[in-house]
Amino acid sequence: MQTIMIDGSRYSTPRELHLALKQMLSLPSFYGMNADALNDCLSERTQPVNLWILDSGAGDVASAVSVISEVFRDNGGIVKEL
Repeated sequence: MQTIMIDGSRYSTPRELHLALKQMLSLPSFYGMNADALNDCLSERTQPVNLWILDSGAGDVASAVSVISEVFRDNGGIVKEL
């Protein structure tokens, strides 16, 4: 089972966060940079991915982290705020 860690304070926009997720999860080049696209990609995996959150960030990034957390949970992953 894969586990990734994000620190929302490192990103100034949700797009930057999604770019980081794309790299960490080796998502395809056509990844749509949104929660629906993330859900599609995670739902195709044979094993869930866990998400550890160091900091949710602020503003739009914090909102994106919240939505992304739900996507990970919906796909069987464990989400922990550290």
